[in-house]
Amino acid sequence: MKKTSMSLVAAMLLSSSAIMADSITEAFDNGKLSGQFRTFYIDRTYSGTTENNRNSLALGGHLGYETAPFYGLSLGARLYSTTFIDIHDGDSRDVNSYDPSLFGDNFDSYTFIGELYANYKIDNTNIKIGRQRLDTPLAGADDARMLPNLFEAAVVSNTDIKDTTLIAAHVTKESVGTFGNVYPANALGLQSGYGLGYKDATSGKFKDMGEVALGSGVDTDGVSAVAAIYSGIPGLKLQAWDYYAYDILNAIYLQADYGWNCLLNPDVKMTGSLQYINESDTGDKLAGDVDSNYWAAKLGATYKDAGIYAAYSQTGSSAGSQMNGGIITPWGGMPAFTQAVITRHQFFADTNTWKVGASYNFKNMGIPLLASVFHTTFDIGAANTYQSGKAWKATEDGFDLTYTVNKNLELRLRANYPRDFAPNMDMDEYRVILNYNF
Repeated sequence: MKKTSMSLVAAMLLSSSAIMADSITEAFDNGKLSGQFRTFYIDRTYSGTTENNRNSLALGGHLGYETAPFYGLSLGARLYSTTFIDIHDGDSRDVNSYDPSLFGDNFDSYTFIGELYANYKIDNTNIKIGRQRLDTPLAGADDARMLPNLFEAAVVSNTDIKDTTLIAAHVTKESVGTFGNVYPANALGLQSGYGLGYKDATSGKFKDMGEVALGSGVDTDGVSAVAAIYSGIPGLKLQAWDYYAYDILNAIYLQADYGWNCLLNPDVKMTGSLQYINESDTGDKLAGDVDSNYWAAKLGATYKDAGIYAAYSQTGSSAGSQMNGGIITPWGGMPAFTQAVITRHQFFADTNTWKVGASYNFKNMGIPLLASVFHTTFDIGAANTYQSGKAWKATEDGFDLTYTVNKNLELRLRANYPRDFAPNMDMDEYRVILNYNF
């Protein structure tokens, strides 16, 4: 099948609309400039089988502009940038000194056009074509460090049916964000949101979805997805997604969320959620035999400014299939209720995971601070492919403090403490993030 570049389609739409000079001038005059300046510092210390400390500092963010709509058509573009700051004068740029997750490949600074799209809205239908950010369960931005994953795609959504959103999309390429550089091109990365060929798509390059997933030279027809989201029953939200990665796998994602007032105290707001993932091979089976299942449940409660939750998940095993039945997620999709901040082992085959957490918002005490803590336990079976043949228990504790200085400025401190990420390998990680949004 001959593939069409989504960025080329966007460029064609941009050029074709330019003939309407008077209307385009007005659309640009009434357009909107927006962006984010981000400063990010990260410090990670390894102990056990690896003994090392590394830290990094980066400046960057994104700046974009979108025209006002003209007969439903608007045009947008956004620059993304990250800048390496030398905080180890004289040291070589390597993982012994610097954390790689804030920069491009080889610790590069880079700037690129991450979004370039045409958006058309008519009645209850919206069509967006070109480079864009996606935030879907199994293909998403995963904006955990300096720059997110971005995609070349065509996305159509419709709300003609009451209380229902229907979505159809086709994704051809991905530019992998800076977080990808922390992972190796092996089973760990493939089950943590980053494929075997993600390095080819770093530093602002957009590469074929098949190449990102499975490595250089893999050329596919991309990923098609359809979804339905329903919220017509009070308190209930249902969503179903089907991702068809041509000649690789088909992935089904289901989620149900229900909220209600506690019967013992109506001031306590309860939420219950279920999620399920099933993956199977398709076409030429470029990833081999795929047969994977994951399910999770979550229960939470909030009272005034405080909240608590608990979640549990199971990933099955399937001898002879890729990852032994673990979930493959190479395009940044990380929707699991039980993932920790650093440790994403819940998708390993034959793994049961518990996560509990609590949060408190101090705003009514006159302090613009949101605080949260969590604990996660991963009971990992020997069928996992990260440490093949070994069963062990991994844990991660962490806290997150977000201080809102004003409506534009946010300061965030995060700390995470994985234990036995791999057997006898521990980490202590701290992040300081300053975001200025406008």
